[in-house]
Amino acid sequence: MTFSIVAFDPANGDLGVAVQSKFPNVGISIPFAKAGVGAVATQSYCNTSFGPRGFALLENGASPEQALEILIGGDPQRDYRQVGIIDAQGRTASFTGARCFDWAGDYHGEYCSAQGNTLAGLGVVEGMARAFEKTGGSLAERLLAALQAGQAAGGDRRGQQSAALLVKRTGGGYGGFDDRYVEISVCDHPTPIAELERLYAIHRLTYLRSDPDKLVRIDTAIANELQQILHARGFYKGAVTGVHDEELLRILRDFMGWENYDERIRDDDRIDLEVLEDMRRKHALWLKQHGHAG
Repeated sequence: MTFSIVAFDPANGDLGVAVQSKFPNVGISIPFAKAGVGAVATQSYCNTSFGPRGFALLENGASPEQALEILIGGDPQRDYRQVGIIDAQGRTASFTGARCFDWAGDYHGEYCSAQGNTLAGLGVVEGMARAFEKTGGSLAERLLAALQAGQAAGGDRRGQQSAALLVKRTGGGYGGFDDRYVEISVCDHPTPIAELERLYAIHRLTYLRSDPDKLVRIDTAIANELQQILHARGFYKGAVTGVHDEELLRILRDFMGWENYDERIRDDDRIDLEVLEDMRRKHALWLKQHGHAG
């Protein structure tokens, strides 16, 4: 009914899980991750205690193989379970019970393990691991690519219904207070992976901080454009001069908070290019809705 991938990014320590299933709201039962410790996917009549118990074992020095042996060894329903574990060193372990629905199994790649049951075949999990390995970008983007590859290879034989993406990073949560870097769940949707990608794009802009390589200086042309956008929305009351001064900076900060760009607000002469592009897109829609030619 389900295919998932657990993975680790050695470049920054991110740990995460992505999952899709012909079962509603898998985000509350299958993916678990803890910054600096590991990630767990527990599925096929999932035993949700495997997440926190697995982390406790890893934190006490167990390898993923050892943790899995302890978890499965004490479970009387082990034949129905399927589990994938990765730790903060990138070591993996997985288990597929003898009574999981065919096709059921796993495939391990570099810094990842893909596992699934009720699948079209081995190609689903193999394709996921290979897609993860060859895709660039953030861990979240690589996990999404793995889900797409799994679906393209036939996915869950019963179809699609829900999906989830979970990435943990130390200090990666909103405001830097916790490790909840990415946490998105699609409860019920005809194409849950595509919906997950759409929601991730919103999440990126709202919750993730600016990429230093995507900051641009607010020159005269951009200042002019910002003044026009802010004036149209009722935030800027002055003349459109193209001057980037303290007043424009203050108003821009207020506007960015209003529009939920909180994590990308700045106090200097630069603006996040992704924010600027989103402002342009929304402004074009606003002009169209209000009967302006553009």
